[in-house]
Amino acid sequence: MKYYLTTPIYYVNAAPHIGHTYSTLAADVIKRLKRMQGFDAVLTTGTDEHGQKVERSAAAMGLAPLEFATIVSNEYRKVWDQIGIQYDNFIRTTEPRHHETVRWLFERCRERGYVYKGSYTGQYCVHDEFYVNEAGPGDNCPTCGRPTETVTEENYFFKLSAFQERLLKHYEDNPDFIQPEARRNEVVSFVRGGLQDLSISRTSIKWGIPVEGDHVAYVWFDALINYISAIRDNATGEMPLWPADLHLVGKEILRFHAVFWPAFLMAADLPLPKKVFAHGLLQFQNDKMSKSKGNIVRTGPVCEVVGIEALRYFFFREIVFGQDGGFSYDALVGRYNAELANGLGNLGSRTLTMIKQYRNGVLPAPSDALAASPLAETARVAIESALKAFDGFEFSRGMEAVWGMLSAADKFIVEQAPWKLAKAPGDEVRQQLDDALYGSAEILRIAIHLLHPVIPESTEKIREQLGIAEPLANSKLVNLAWGQLVPGQSIGQIGPVFPRIDAIPAIERMKALEEVETARQNKLLGRETPAPAAEPEAVGTVAPPSEKIEADDFFKVDLRVGQVLFAERVKGADKLLHMKVDIGEPEPRTIVAGIALVYKPDEMVGRKVVIVANLQPRKLRGIESNGMIVAASLEGGKPVLAGFLEEIAVGARLK
Repeated sequence: MKYYLTTPIYYVNAAPHIGHTYSTLAADVIKRLKRMQGFDAVLTTGTDEHGQKVERSAAAMGLAPLEFATIVSNEYRKVWDQIGIQYDNFIRTTEPRHHETVRWLFERCRERGYVYKGSYTGQYCVHDEFYVNEAGPGDNCPTCGRPTETVTEENYFFKLSAFQERLLKHYEDNPDFIQPEARRNEVVSFVRGGLQDLSISRTSIKWGIPVEGDHVAYVWFDALINYISAIRDNATGEMPLWPADLHLVGKEILRFHAVFWPAFLMAADLPLPKKVFAHGLLQFQNDKMSKSKGNIVRTGPVCEVVGIEALRYFFFREIVFGQDGGFSYDALVGRYNAELANGLGNLGSRTLTMIKQYRNGVLPAPSDALAASPLAETARVAIESALKAFDGFEFSRGMEAVWGMLSAADKFIVEQAPWKLAKAPGDEVRQQLDDALYGSAEILRIAIHLLHPVIPESTEKIREQLGIAEPLANSKLVNLAWGQLVPGQSIGQIGPVFPRIDAIPAIERMKALEEVETARQNKLLGRETPAPAAEPEAVGTVAPPSEKIEADDFFKVDLRVGQVLFAERVKGADKLLHMKVDIGEPEPRTIVAGIALVYKPDEMVGRKVVIVANLQPRKLRGIESNGMIVAASLEGGKPVLAGFLEEIAVGARLK
């Protein structure tokens, strides 16, 4: 079964930034998902290289338009290759194959009576490459707010007005053609308001595809056809991948894809794409990213510091796909540490370490009772919920189901306490330990299969550590079920997959690298680098050094590495968390800490912390606390827990 999907092609008047990456990563996730669903998925992306803006930008640099377009197009290809996008076609609208396909489709529309020659005088927005019918001389473009220009020229026109009823009928007969639903309603309302014929050629512009005489194709007629030119054999006319199963676009260009493009295809008597999905915009500092506002974030600096897997995870866990979403460095690092390092990564490390320690690195056989246990049922529900959500591109909801399953596994481990079972005698206890180890490993296996389209590199590392031979990309999600881990197989080499990130240094480094990348891109495009932004506000005030103490005083404090096994809020106390912390003693310590306003219970389970182990016990809200968690105190009293970048054993003493 084929599944052909596309990203928008990106306009070369700007270098790639994180908004372009968001669109492209979404397409990559969907392609990987579809392949795991059994489809032969093919992904097309590329660059849109014609139009007046490109012509003017090239002239400003003293370059030919093609030379300028090639420089920027190569930037996109370089970024997509660096972050591992699995695209099959990279189409440039300056390629001969695209030129030939545009002229072919232009002639098909004209032969069928939907293209005619006329004269036009109107206001033209150079930025959007679009005539603004509702604007008058001196008016600004209602879309981008920039001044329009009065243009009079002979054009070829497309009879868009002839397709109003046909489009409305198609929307009605195919309710999933435009998604999400809110975007569909907007398009339907626009078309019901009436459609005017559309200029599809220019004589005043030379940088474009000649269609007849001195006419060149208008940029939107040109650009949209890339989805066919990328996969059409111009020699034979064959295009077995058409129609596209999915056009993935940003909501700001939905009208072109959901109104103009299907009308062009109807006029040419060609099949329509099956779905157009419009995702939302990324906002930074509560505003849409924009070159003019200076709030662009580039992909390279982010990936250099935290890695592409952190960014992939953040996008599709944090943002409801189809809605606008916010990006911040703090949120990115916070999600990574709380859910990948402390969640998935910690479950993998704990589970595999216990299998190595208690069963010599060999996966034990479970009892029949485990398959009927609440843990197994939780996994079955999570599989069904996640796959249903992913199929509807509800990535954040799907991963929420996965993380619910991971939380259940953490709770299962704490309740079973394998570290205690390993010390107890008897066959019954031995089987209970085997069930605990197998159950947590099986949850880990299911999780990495479901998460593979989103974080492919990390899940492959965990697969190898679990000792599974078959790459996850070869798996079929339709076959995903409880109990498929093979008892007796040996686990692989254990190592950290998600090392914790020290937030403040990481954020400062991303910001510094962003300035360097901005300067590089501006130099590449012949633009001035903006003046450096003001120094970022201090994260918190730094207290002056305390009065000096003797070394002997310090050594009286017994600081130990602890791992949180259980956490819950203390009833009636907003700030307090009640925790069970393993510090290498026979029994976990009970510790109450005032961190609940900053750290949620599920974020704490599995986390390694620093404990003051030799404090006198103290009762808080009726609970005896036997230790203190070490944290920095920022301005306003916000705690930030001390932690470790490298793996370290529970119970290790700090010196």
